[in-house]
Amino acid sequence: TTETYTRAQYCRWPCECPRSPPRCPVGVSLVTDGCDCCKTCAKQRGESCTEADTCDFHRGLYCDYSGDRPRYEIGVCAQIVGVGCVLNGVRYKNGETFQPNCKYNCTCINGAVGCVPMCTNSRPPLVWCPNPKLIKMAGKCCEQWICDDSRKIRKTSPRHISSAAYEGEDEAWQKNCIVHTSAWSPCSKTCGLGISTRISNDNDQCRLLKESRLCNLRPCEVNITQHIKPGKKCLAVYRADEPMNYTISGCVSKSPYRPKYCGVCTDNRCCTPYKSKTIEVKFQCPDGTEFSWKIMWINACFCNLNCRKPNDIFADLAHYHDYSEIAN
Repeated sequence: TTETYTRAQYCRWPCECPRSPPRCPVGVSLVTDGCDCCKTCAKQRGESCTEADTCDFHRGLYCDYSGDRPRYEIGVCAQIVGVGCVLNGVRYKNGETFQPNCKYNCTCINGAVGCVPMCTNSRPPLVWCPNPKLIKMAGKCCEQWICDDSRKIRKTSPRHISSAAYEGEDEAWQKNCIVHTSAWSPCSKTCGLGISTRISNDNDQCRLLKESRLCNLRPCEVNITQHIKPGKKCLAVYRADEPMNYTISGCVSKSPYRPKYCGVCTDNRCCTPYKSKTIEVKFQCPDGTEFSWKIMWINACFCNLNCRKPNDIFADLAHYHDYSEIAN
């Protein structure tokens, strides 16, 4: 006689859920269970999982049932094999969360590093503060901004400065998912077409994904210094006289554009995007195929001494008293 095996049933309907969802430890996702019934704390790497107890997919985990043959009832949460990351000469596994220093908490997501600043309580003084200073506090990791002469601070903000530039980055809630989107990385090239990336979980699956967009801070073939007005040292924004078409690998944008570019300075200052957005451009190739690419659209630039290196992932996470890019 062959003994029949009755598979355990972990899901039961109708659903019976507690009134309040559980409070998960820091770093553990609150997800809907595998029965599509109740909110539960996702299982972490090395913990047991079933059809009801799901693994933390935000961390790239899945339920590996290979060790429970032939039943395939109880598995172990394991890491999905993906591309690791290298930061400052240190290699990290896909899905690994780490702190390169006390100021940032980072996660490796399939070859891209997304970081969240830990020093978010201190806001810089307003841009017209006469003498702002960032001071190291004894026994604390995060510096604190102070203004030596707060009595002379103007009561109204300059017309060209948006109050959004000084607002802290808030997390948005969407369907029991804490939505977080990192800042766009600096353009990979200082002139010509480059790539800018960011990490976001603003999607239906609430999964951290790498997003890319094309960027062009300034054309390489144009000598922008010739357009600087006499007596001036900087030209913040340069714009060509005639519209142009974007070109990628022989494919041309279906519509012409007249984008703005960041200018240049003849002194030690550099001009970087102060306000930008992302547009979607449709391209048509010689063989008749079409595709779309997201492209950075510069609205305004700011010339200052914060000259950042391309691919410096920490540049846009730092707090500056005189500069903050507004982007979407």
